Amino acid sequence: MTITYEIKDNLYVNVTNQCSNACDFCVRNLKDAFQNNLWLEREPTLEEIIKDIFSRDLSKYKELVFCGFGEPLERLDTVLEVCKKVKEKTHMNIRINTNGQANKIHNYDVTPRFKSLIDSISVSLNARNAKEYDKICHSRFGEEAFDDLLDFTKKSKKYVEHVQLSVVDCLPPQHIQQCKKIADSIGVNLKIRKEIK
Repeated sequence: MTITYEIKDNLYVNVTNQCSNACDFCVRNLKDAFQNNLWLEREPTLEEIIKDIFSRDLSKYKELVFCGFGEPLERLDTVLEVCKKVKEKTHMNIRINTNGQANKIHNYDVTPRFKSLIDSISVSLNARNAKEYDKICHSRFGEEAFDDLLDFTKKSKKYVEHVQLSVVDCLPPQHIQQCKKIADSIGVNLKIRKEIK
């Protein structure tokens, strides 16, 4: 079971297969997207995640990134507890890659809980409006998910130093430009991610 894995100079943490989206371009749909098999036969316990992280030489890594084959904030309490343990013992930066639907998933505003634990959040925008988002991301929350992820992004800015939106480069250039305008209107950067094929 792969809980942690390396990409370049970051250590990634894979905590769940659960996700409120079923995006058309998701790496979950590609059998050989990673050399590590990120499908979890079961969700790792808090203790297993912490043990796996601290079995690594953490001084080698620039960031600890929660991002696997699921939405990490489906396991909000576990992720924040891991962050707490890492912050107690290291000065490591912690980033969450998320679909931005945590407030909807948990039915309350979770963002105040990020304070002093999360250094960076990257929210997958992936479309220029709610209808197109629903068409490619297939959220269990339907078109509401789009406005919710924008609201989550705005709220996260109060508690997290670095917040950005991201899109995959398979979108048409004019769509990416419109996504850039959305990011500008919220006051965050837009990152263009390379599609993994």
